[in-house]
Amino acid sequence: MTTRLPATTRLAADRLRRDGWRALARTVAAKAATVATDRWNLTEPTLPLREEDIMDSRSSLRNSPEPKTAGSLNVGWICTPPAPGSGGHTTFFRMVEEMEQRGHHCTLFLYDTNDDEVRRHEDTIHSHWPALRAGVRSATQGMEGVDAIVASSWPTAHVAARRAPAGVRLFYFIQDYEPYFYPRGFLYALAEESYRLGLTTIALGPMISDVMRNELGQPAQAVIPYGTDTATYRLLSPAPAATRTGVVYYAKKKVDRRGYLLAKLTLERFHSLRPEQEIHIYGDTVTGWPIPVTNHGNLSPTDLNVLYNQTIAGLAISFTNISLVPDELLSAGCVPVLNEAAFASGLLTDPDAVWAPATPAGLAMALADVVGTPGVEARAAAIAGRKRLDWADSRQTFAQLIESWCAGQPFDVPGSSLRGARP
Repeated sequence: MTTRLPATTRLAADRLRRDGWRALARTVAAKAATVATDRWNLTEPTLPLREEDIMDSRSSLRNSPEPKTAGSLNVGWICTPPAPGSGGHTTFFRMVEEMEQRGHHCTLFLYDTNDDEVRRHEDTIHSHWPALRAGVRSATQGMEGVDAIVASSWPTAHVAARRAPAGVRLFYFIQDYEPYFYPRGFLYALAEESYRLGLTTIALGPMISDVMRNELGQPAQAVIPYGTDTATYRLLSPAPAATRTGVVYYAKKKVDRRGYLLAKLTLERFHSLRPEQEIHIYGDTVTGWPIPVTNHGNLSPTDLNVLYNQTIAGLAISFTNISLVPDELLSAGCVPVLNEAAFASGLLTDPDAVWAPATPAGLAMALADVVGTPGVEARAAAIAGRKRLDWADSRQTFAQLIESWCAGQPFDVPGSSLRGARP
């Protein structure tokens, strides 16, 4: 008598004959992981915001604070707990440093959806941002004693509108149009609502304000210029290597707007075109790629500048506001290759930046052309020698906006058609 195998067993046997043990093992592992996460409710979506902190524009009206015309300010800054190397936190903390240098007292209010204890984050902050003198407190344990509060993201804008004491001026430092971080849905709507909660909006770069105007009908109330850390990222002399070679990529696996999957496919194609060129990856460590790569992990800014000085080109992908990477590459004489995107292309107009279609083939060909162009060292020196706007200009403009608005005075933003009117 012939015993008929179950359908799942027959399918597994067919897959084994066709693809081999390795492919079958990957499929089995993936299905097992799916079953486990469903059983343990690990796939249940979570909010980056406590339910009680969700605000809407109809319930967030506040009385206008009295102007503070004398003495230094006490400024609170709300952010999530930072991880080493976080670009968004680094830019936010630059503004904190500027206010501190101008004699104002600053406090970081950390917002953690799961924990009110923030002392464990102090070592990370002081180790990786040593110039900060600000105290560290929990945003959920009271934010009294401040004249102004600056939010850093859409969840913290909700927190500011919900938890700020009466009589405090509220600001929102916008580094990206954050609804675009999500598909159209609840999180998209919450992020969009953050711009309507009555906080005074200050955008980093004009593209964000343009998108706000197109999407919401209301631009940011002020724009500060996008800067570069020209003290850290620069051409090194003597050069760290006799000849520049290879390409570099900053990997962020879980940040889809930074195009990790596109970068992976791009660099695989690039390797087939230029197999002699080493591929350097920093940030997240990548594994399982079918091509050789050199993982550097998280690097300090100084070490990163050395790597930029050793390489010819860098892959810099973003589908929303431009990241810090392209300008830092340029300052070190390394050519950034970027995906064509209307959001970012209007902000970076440097003639040495290379824009390519947002496809693996388009970006790989652009990288191959850059590394294959003769005169690498002379080109690097010329690129690094161009004058660029330093973060000092951005910091100064930001600080002047906060000071003037808290004093109830208008402020004209240099080089901008927007006016920092009284909020």
